[in-house]
Amino acid sequence: MTTAQKTLLASALVAAAGCLWGLYWVPVRALSAAGWPGALGSVIIAVIAGVLLAPVVGFRRFAWRRADRVGVMATAVGGSAFMLYSVGIVEARVAVVILLFYLTPVWTTLLTRFVFGHAVHPIRYGVIVLGLFGLFLTLGRGGFLPLPQRAGEWYALLAGLFWSLGSIGISTRSDLPAIESTFVFVIGALTTALVLFGIDPALPLGTIWPPAATTVAWAIAAGVFWWIASMIALVWATSYLEPARVGILLMSEVLVGVISAALFAGETMSGLQWAGGVLLISAAVLDVVSDRWVVAAPPPDANGANAG
Repeated sequence: MTTAQKTLLASALVAAAGCLWGLYWVPVRALSAAGWPGALGSVIIAVIAGVLLAPVVGFRRFAWRRADRVGVMATAVGGSAFMLYSVGIVEARVAVVILLFYLTPVWTTLLTRFVFGHAVHPIRYGVIVLGLFGLFLTLGRGGFLPLPQRAGEWYALLAGLFWSLGSIGISTRSDLPAIESTFVFVIGALTTALVLFGIDPALPLGTIWPPAATTVAWAIAAGVFWWIASMIALVWATSYLEPARVGILLMSEVLVGVISAALFAGETMSGLQWAGGVLLISAAVLDVVSDRWVVAAPPPDANGANAG
């Protein structure tokens, strides 16, 4: 396979993964409707993924001896983010949860500059302004303060923050192969699910055993396709693509999620919330585009001025 073919395949995989995650609300809400509310349905999905991955990870245990511990922890934090996102779309509107998750560039910029003390490109301050104004419009219902009103919205905000923390560590320290990374994601997700269950215990509802065939099918499909296949594909694809392209292609999740929720779940947003969503996505686009500008900028010469 040529480099161009690998790039094309990687781009298709990233776009497909984004579309797939835009539909993730379907299996999660199907499990909730079948009597597994709150974090329980997400736990079932993550357990299935973990059980399927465990034998492979055990057989390939040599990878753990060389793994960077900080990178492993960062990957687990990324799994926590996905669990928060997974529970959020059960307890809040799909479009709002997806949009709040895409506040990630704002958190990443703030963490990079004010927590880790690294300089950021001036354009990224525009990312903060767009993102926070978009947050105000998306959550500022009727002029109220832009604070989440439902638990699922809080989970979505935390998911974006956790993903920012995790992605910074993953990009700088993680050296795990794709399968091991996915397994650590699952462990981080399950740990977070236990915390969420402790905060808000949600017991199974109605008659859940024996489970319906459709319930089993959705749980297995979510574990296999969403948590394993898409994750492994993303890890592989990102090694062949520049970060800006990955970021843009993954935004297919927003389009698919918002449209599918409107068509099949009857969820709508007000005009102000749509405007806020546009600003949040604009912030994300500006963030990934600024990456390319930073890379493309000429390095400073010995006197500190731009070369050329």
